[in-house]
Amino acid sequence: MRLNLQSRTILNNGVEMPMFGLGIWSIASGGPTQKVVKYALACGYRLIDTAKLYRNERDVGIAVKENDIPREEIFITTKLWNDDHGYNKAIKAFNESYKKIGLDYIDLYLIHWPESGLRGESWKALEKIFEEGKCRSIGVSNYTTRHLEELLNSSSVVPAVNQVEFSPFLYQKNLLGYCNKHDIKLEAYSPLTKGRRLGDPRLKNFAEKYGRSVAQILIRWALQHDVIVIPKSSNPKHILENSQVYDFEISLSDMKALDDLNENYHSTWDPADIK
Repeated sequence: MRLNLQSRTILNNGVEMPMFGLGIWSIASGGPTQKVVKYALACGYRLIDTAKLYRNERDVGIAVKENDIPREEIFITTKLWNDDHGYNKAIKAFNESYKKIGLDYIDLYLIHWPESGLRGESWKALEKIFEEGKCRSIGVSNYTTRHLEELLNSSSVVPAVNQVEFSPFLYQKNLLGYCNKHDIKLEAYSPLTKGRRLGDPRLKNFAEKYGRSVAQILIRWALQHDVIVIPKSSNPKHILENSQVYDFEISLSDMKALDDLNENYHSTWDPADIK
């Protein structure tokens, strides 16, 4: 699979989205976020993933505006948090995020979590937001196949993206297949397991074989599954290293071996029990 740092995928509404980007969860607001985003952009990153929950939306907008890169080359994602579910509250929350970021448009707005009882109303709000043009694409996060089936049975608008935790230890093969079947792009957050499994000796063996870091193996694995991947880091060394995954390819046999590491391991939350 020939990929590069500028590789993009075409979403189901025709919008092009970078295959690789930066997650900025838990990075402090203000100067720290601005510095990290500016550095990532300088390294060639073009996808920045934030959320209301992260409290650094404003800083993402500042970093983008203080950069010479054309706005249309940068893809900004933000998300609706649980407290803002429901039609009117979701509209209000989006407008607040839109104002904080301070750009002409948001590239992708996601329902952060499939809140019970209200996610249907929230999706109708996202449809309205999309129609108004302030957001180029809409999607969901942490949706299982069951949640997606519910949405597709009640709406004619198919989400462009489903952002979920995805790693060899949580290889959601069936969900990936379902999303591919319905033209929904899967996006991987916590592809590095929040660092908790980087010491696994099997991963270290693969890293040694390819002359790479364990993190690079995990990122490349996700990309070769045609999954958008957004590793989080605030460390300049790691931000650069994570982007340097385009001059090698994992063999088919080693991809299968990595797939077989699956143990349904969640380093974050598990949405399976959300009704």
